[in-house]
Amino acid sequence: MAITIIPLGIGGNALRIMRDANCNATAENNVNDGAATVYCVRVDNLANAAKEYVKFYNTTPATIGTTDPDMILMITASIVKTFVFKTGTTFGTALSFACVTTAGTAGTTSPVTNPVLVDILVS
Repeated sequence: MAITIIPLGIGGNALRIMRDANCNATAENNVNDGAATVYCVRVDNLANAAKEYVKFYNTTPATIGTTDPDMILMITASIVKTFVFKTGTTFGTALSFACVTTAGTAGTTSPVTNPVLVDILVS
């Protein structure tokens, strides 16, 4: 997985989109190089016939299947869903995340059929 960072030029470039075009069970660790506030998450699961879960962790490194997630977003099959956090959700230590097929801590299987695209609006 590789993260693409898209600066929005707002607030001295503090506000940006972090895009993972192939979110899977391999954690993207500390993508903000420290603390982060998440304002919006857009998940594209159009290409998959099964629901997926994006797990967020306030730690680095996050060990998928062992580390308890701080937030889990469920995305049903064959949709694009946007989650908005009006005042932001703070990750005071680090922002790490992964996408798996099972909710809870124990899920470790990557989306089976096609990649899941995740965009995170963060500062």
